[in-house]
Amino acid sequence: MTTAAERAGYAPAEARVRARGGLTTRGLGLGVAVAALAAVTALSIAIGTKSIPLGTVLDALDGQVTDPARAEDFTIIRDLRLPRTLLGLAVGVALGVAGALMQALTRNPLADPGILGIDAGASVAVVMAIRVLGVGTLTGYIWFAFAGAAGAFVLVYLLGSRGRSGASPERLALAGAAVGAALLAVTNAVVLLDSTTFDRYRLWTVGSLAGRDLDVVAGVAPFIVAGMLLALALGPSLNVIALGEDAARALGANLNRTRVLSAVSITLLCGAATAAAGPIAFVGLAVPHIARALVGPDQRWLLPYSVILAPTLLLIADVLGRVLARPGELQVSLVTAVLGAPVFLAVILRRRIVPL
Repeated sequence: MTTAAERAGYAPAEARVRARGGLTTRGLGLGVAVAALAAVTALSIAIGTKSIPLGTVLDALDGQVTDPARAEDFTIIRDLRLPRTLLGLAVGVALGVAGALMQALTRNPLADPGILGIDAGASVAVVMAIRVLGVGTLTGYIWFAFAGAAGAFVLVYLLGSRGRSGASPERLALAGAAVGAALLAVTNAVVLLDSTTFDRYRLWTVGSLAGRDLDVVAGVAPFIVAGMLLALALGPSLNVIALGEDAARALGANLNRTRVLSAVSITLLCGAATAAAGPIAFVGLAVPHIARALVGPDQRWLLPYSVILAPTLLLIADVLGRVLARPGELQVSLVTAVLGAPVFLAVILRRRIVPL
């Protein structure tokens, strides 16, 4: 059995040689996951409330507009489905990696963007932007939501790091619950007292990939890429922290630096995803457990698997929402809850929660 030290990268040479078979298996599994994501991405572009032939889809992506009769189909593919799919990829990556980081940082298997107050911070910022500044467009909401999510997490981290023990998992979880409850109360008070604010706010808070254009994708992409790369670089350090604080210090790990950088990555990822698509539950909670059941607790593999599995789940949910409710559609946040809950329960019942 692989020890915690081996998972952290401090295994003897002979142990690493014996583990090469597992390395090959994990690598092949990651390749299969990438192929599945590519297939789901193609389905997301091709399938919707209106049936469009595959040839028309390929022509639209190639930019070949030769038949005026297909102009409407081209518009649907280029202006609606393509931005929606790209946003689903970006938001899925952000939620999956952020969920894995949160669970590793707090050592809480139920950690997600909601537990650290990030969703609540984004929500209160959007509500105030609508109520005080009169912001009424999605492109206007996005930057306020991002600032609110970032500000909430900074506040949670500052509160959770007070005292001699620093930013312990317990302190972060408690601070997140307290800050989230306070911000949620403010949000509810404002929307209940102002019906206009409520009407605008509910369009954002439902959690959806629809109605976003390429400007939204381009706006959040740099933050998501930066947060993802930072998270992947932190994998070995998170493995060391999993050994326990005393063992991590003995191995020369800088606990505070790892926690601060993890916090920065979580803020970038969750802030950008929540700002662009609204609160989408369950992806950040379930995907790390699914990845952990496949590859174990090694963050060097768990994080890359989360990068691939999370957008796959999110795009599948979005496609199902378009197909099941034709000619209308179900918002992706509703489908992720219905689709993800049985998967998560199956992982728990069959494998139990794999140790962090």
